[in-house]
Amino acid sequence: MLSHGFKSSKQDYVFGPWKVTSTKNHIMRSKDIERLAEEMNMPSLPEMLFGENILRVQHVDGYGIEFNAIDALKKVSNMEDTVKVACAQEWQESRAESEHSKEVVRPYDWTYTTDYRGTLLGEGTQIKVAETTERINLDKLKAREHIMFFDDVLLFEDELHDHGVSMISVKIRVMPTSFFVLLRFFLRVDGVLIKINDTRVYHEAGKDYMLREFSTRESKIAELKNLPSALQTDPNEVAQHLTLKLIECEKLELPKTVQ
Repeated sequence: MLSHGFKSSKQDYVFGPWKVTSTKNHIMRSKDIERLAEEMNMPSLPEMLFGENILRVQHVDGYGIEFNAIDALKKVSNMEDTVKVACAQEWQESRAESEHSKEVVRPYDWTYTTDYRGTLLGEGTQIKVAETTERINLDKLKAREHIMFFDDVLLFEDELHDHGVSMISVKIRVMPTSFFVLLRFFLRVDGVLIKINDTRVYHEAGKDYMLREFSTRESKIAELKNLPSALQTDPNEVAQHLTLKLIECEKLELPKTVQ
């Protein structure tokens, strides 16, 4: 799983008053990771942490939203969590012969589970977040529309000592009249569970808001026994088979432009 190239790149794409910036850089050095772990009061951080990888969508007036690994990790619990510990104990039992299994139950979330939904930008001009019943029209997104810009940025990944995977990445596609972002956290603990936290952000040109939908899907491996194991390792394939646990819809209201 951990076979990603390390070619650095930065891409900019202008979409009306918006600028999309995609930055990809090398994995963080171990000494920088150690220092960051200390600052965040966590015993360890993901083995592949791309601290300089960023996807940013910013308006000419300064406001916008970005996705980065450090802010995603800030949403990981550094305290003992009963749900995570229960999962860890189950994992430990399934790996009784594993040397590492005895170390699993620790006072932090060893799966790096995060409900990060992006970082809002703007100091003087703030985006207002409000609950909404309006949903992203996924059927409209499925329509064949020319893709002007696309990128996929990995923020972090960890193989949980060869007993699964924890990773978060963000994709964007810009069409002639809209842009769509999917931030996906994918967790698979072998023999225990699969979980996906998705954040979708959608904006149509000319509208004074973005829609943001956050969802959590999770199932125990035992509940997926009829699903071929090959599909269980593919987030795109397994997502539709997981139980929906939570969905929250928000309207990100853009500041009124001062004339």
